[in-house]
Amino acid sequence: QVQLVESGGGSVQAGGSLRLSCAVSGSTFSINTMGWFRQAPGKQRELVAVISRGRSTNYADSVKGRFTISRDSAKNTVYLQMHSLKPEDTAVYYCHAKNRWTLHDYWGQGTQVTVSS
Repeated sequence: QVQLVESGGGSVQAGGSLRLSCAVSGSTFSINTMGWFRQAPGKQRELVAVISRGRSTNYADSVKGRFTISRDSAKNTVYLQMHSLKPEDTAVYYCHAKNRWTLHDYWGQGTQVTVSS
């Protein structure tokens, strides 16, 4: 079993910063890639950023240059550092992990990020 717990969400003014954290517990050796998704009201869930075991990263075009994904293996934690936040970044952000052997998807409960103008 793998459990993901997000934290660090909140309200911030446009141009501000937040750092989201995702703590991983359970069978962490089974995890291949991890990432962050978000879902705004009335919209589909979309990929924000992903990071592999080898630390390679990919970002959505809408956040590239503003967001940074990283992971701390010793702490079993993945982070999303968000700068220059915009109102359109407002969404529930979900931590995601994929089992490297079964390709099963694991999801956190989500954390709300609200950016005001």
